[in-house]
Amino acid sequence: MKHPIHASELAFETWYAGTDREIRGQALGDFEGVSKVGVGLLELPPGSNTKPAHWHTKEEEHLYVLSGRATLHLGARQFELRAGSFVCFPAGQAEAHYIDNTGTEACTYLIVGERIGDDEVVYPSGS
Repeated sequence: MKHPIHASELAFETWYAGTDREIRGQALGDFEGVSKVGVGLLELPPGSNTKPAHWHTKEEEHLYVLSGRATLHLGARQFELRAGSFVCFPAGQAEAHYIDNTGTEACTYLIVGERIGDDEVVYPSGS
């Protein structure tokens, strides 16, 4: 049975360490077993990005910035994200997205997404 936790109870994982795609994070929703909806607390250091740009055929994603700044690349458009910024990436919206931290401090954000088994992640060419 799941119960409330505090983020300090979970270790951070680091993906792509030492590259321009380095991300630190905690899979909050997976404490005491994998959940139907993924919830991650992520930290994107300065100079890092979440490439490759992608979109999902069946899964919806939500991103909420807690601190720092980043640039959202959504298709051909760019948007500044800062603490309090929220964006939803609807399933099937064929507009690839990634974020890029060109600032001087880490960008910390929550990412929430469904976990649908037959979802396809689409990586447009050139992204």
